[in-house]
Amino acid sequence: MNIPAELKYTKDHEWIKIDGDVATVGITDFAQGELGDIVYVEVETLDETLDREEVFGTVEAVKTVSDLFLPLSGEIVEFNEALEDEPEKVNSDPYGEGWMIKIKISDASEIDDLMSDEDYKALIGA
Repeated sequence: MNIPAELKYTKDHEWIKIDGDVATVGITDFAQGELGDIVYVEVETLDETLDREEVFGTVEAVKTVSDLFLPLSGEIVEFNEALEDEPEKVNSDPYGEGWMIKIKISDASEIDDLMSDEDYKALIGA
């Protein structure tokens, strides 16, 4: 299982890559494996400002639908539109082409509450 050390993680199985005041967000390799084949990713919160842990979208797999929770407060400034036609990129490349949104971070102090790769490995028992 792939858990890149340079990323941050949440208890809800999202990963976060921080670049200045912008964070790229997706779901972890563990999460996509648990969900199975992903058939649809829905994000209707583009250009909205949300608080940490609010639902920003959903991911639909063959067997289930799961909410996506915002890991940091901020404005959703970009959605990975490639996922509209190829949601399976979340399965095949969760940390690359399968990213979901980009956020303009509004409260950088929240970054301290995110998990390291080691913390996340402990959470999932890896």
